[in-house]
Amino acid sequence: MSEKKKKFKHVSYLWSDSKASEFEGDEVDLLVYRSNLLGADLRLTNYGGGNTSCKASATDPLTGKESEVMWVKGSGGDLGTMTKSGLAALYVERLRNLRNVYRGREHEDEMVELFNHCIFDLNSKAPSIDTPLHGFLPFKHIDHLHPDATIAIAASRDGKRITRELFGGTVGWVEWQRPGFDLALKLRQHVDENPGIRGMILASHGLFTWGDTSYECYMNTLEVIEMCAEYVGEKINKQQAVFSGAIVKSPPKEQRSQKASLLAPVLRGYCSSHARMVGHFTDEERVLEFVNSKDLARLAKMGTSCPDHFLRTKISPLVLDLKPTDDVSDVQTVKAKLGPQFEAYRKMYSDYYDECRHRDSPALRDPNPVVILYPGIGMFTFAKDKQTARVAAEFYINAINVMKGAEAISKYVALPRQEAFNIEYWLLEEAKLARRPKPKALSGRVALITGSAGGIGKAIAKKFADESACVVICDNDRERLEGAKSEFAKKYGNDAFIAGKLDVTSGEDITKLFDDAALAFGGVDIVVNCAGLSISKPIEEHTEKDWDLQYDVMVKGQFLVTQKGVEIMRKQDFGGDVLNIVSKNALVSGPNNAAYGSAKAAQLHLSRLNAAELGKDKIRVNVVNPDAVITDSKIWSGAWAEGRAKAYGVKVEELPAFYAKRTILNEIINPDDIANACYAFVSGLLNKSTGNVLNVDGGVAAAFVR
Repeated sequence: MSEKKKKFKHVSYLWSDSKASEFEGDEVDLLVYRSNLLGADLRLTNYGGGNTSCKASATDPLTGKESEVMWVKGSGGDLGTMTKSGLAALYVERLRNLRNVYRGREHEDEMVELFNHCIFDLNSKAPSIDTPLHGFLPFKHIDHLHPDATIAIAASRDGKRITRELFGGTVGWVEWQRPGFDLALKLRQHVDENPGIRGMILASHGLFTWGDTSYECYMNTLEVIEMCAEYVGEKINKQQAVFSGAIVKSPPKEQRSQKASLLAPVLRGYCSSHARMVGHFTDEERVLEFVNSKDLARLAKMGTSCPDHFLRTKISPLVLDLKPTDDVSDVQTVKAKLGPQFEAYRKMYSDYYDECRHRDSPALRDPNPVVILYPGIGMFTFAKDKQTARVAAEFYINAINVMKGAEAISKYVALPRQEAFNIEYWLLEEAKLARRPKPKALSGRVALITGSAGGIGKAIAKKFADESACVVICDNDRERLEGAKSEFAKKYGNDAFIAGKLDVTSGEDITKLFDDAALAFGGVDIVVNCAGLSISKPIEEHTEKDWDLQYDVMVKGQFLVTQKGVEIMRKQDFGGDVLNIVSKNALVSGPNNAAYGSAKAAQLHLSRLNAAELGKDKIRVNVVNPDAVITDSKIWSGAWAEGRAKAYGVKVEELPAFYAKRTILNEIINPDDIANACYAFVSGLLNKSTGNVLNVDGGVAAAFVR
């Protein structure tokens, strides 16, 4: 380990001289490199949090003369994953000249539009509200981060004194002010009045550090944060008890997971009263230390401090009035306890809005909690998609770290509610929300598709993921499942799916998979029964084992998976969809097909029975009938294909053309065709349709339902 790495205990030194040498002479590439290193250490800043910049000379495309240009992280970007395209590029002189037209704090929001008159690279990212904070400072390289240890000082009652004593005047202190043009002027004034300082701590906000080169800036940032972390860590270690000690004892991990999986769909239902939400659960040590503590009630209601924290987590969490020993398996009893708690939270949030709103404030947003704390068990977070829910959890863990540190060194001080409101309901934030792309049809929905490691099932899972659903892929073929996992991770990322082994005849497998879905996403909205197999034999060659296997997988499997899915959907109480992939053979008789064809007919009628029964729960049950979908199908890779070819007197390789020729449309049917039919049922266009059968077979007259 290098001496430089040894120097740091609380932050990660990731700089590689050899890697940095690849960018020598290109300050913008070095900025991206530095930003990615900082963003890789979540102790320094969260996903999407913080911003970095550099100032360098560039040729003006109009005059051909050298001009000073600032490259800074653009609006909505993330340091850890940022590329050059995530930077905004502005003329420094033009940006600083905006001071000449600034009309005061009551008009500072109008300055954001004027940033557009300072753009150097017209193809660069839109500038963020923090742009002038970097532009007005006289330094070449600047980092603005939200490290837990530094914010612990910034959000403590004695933060200013501690900063002065810890750094001996080399790091400045700036009182809280909402980010914007006026704060940028104050930062510059503070630097001018305190020449030689190496950084500034912004009360209840974060840290600014700088350097003459990208490397010097990086080192300065790490050194300042290391000093903060060392100081806070020593104080924490000297405490008799963190958060005044535990008053709740957590059960073992397995029991926590079981309770969380039982409860998550109920919580998801309450949190989705305004818009459909996706969940996330964590019971990591830092969370349990907080939720089990004596100080939980006092600190949780105070809310978070750093603007980045509460923008993601709301003004405060909902702390459940449940004991870790409570039985949460009885849905009606649990709902009787939780319903009033959610109503109280919504009222609190509405009152907060009414008390703090301005004449021109945006309308009240979703009043449901984002963060839900269950003493002894862990933390649930709910948001419009899985990534946002997961990141909200990360931000609240940062807030826990801040409260822990602030309480150890002094007393934690939350942002005043009015200031918090002014950030949360900032018109500029509202404008940013309005610019976001319209959600896709399946955004916020969770789909479990059996037999989805290949063929029709995988095509359905891909189609749903393309439309922003979270998907649960599963199969009894482990090798195929591993291949599908790699494919989905590469294309969609780990937030979009989970995968698990599933034998649809095993109640244990089914329960575990749905429990995993509840922990990962909060529940399930769409169940697609696609798993199947085919045995093609003359009646005299069929064995009892063949018969039982065919019925167990397709009929019993469909029943068991649907039964468990309905249990979850009823907990959520906002309806759902069951789609059963059946077959043309459910309606058409053919040779050598007794077990398969009759099992398909049973699947079809079971679907009708379920549709009739589940309508009262707003759960729709519909059927897609494919025929001869050969591509990527295990069914067609063995004896079934040989059996069908023999039955029709053709060669195996002639089957696709044979099946196409016998259809009205003379079309070969592919897995994507079935996936599109499934999407039609769940996209929202057919929300008032249930008990239907949609044939996707190229047109087989004998299979017409009516």
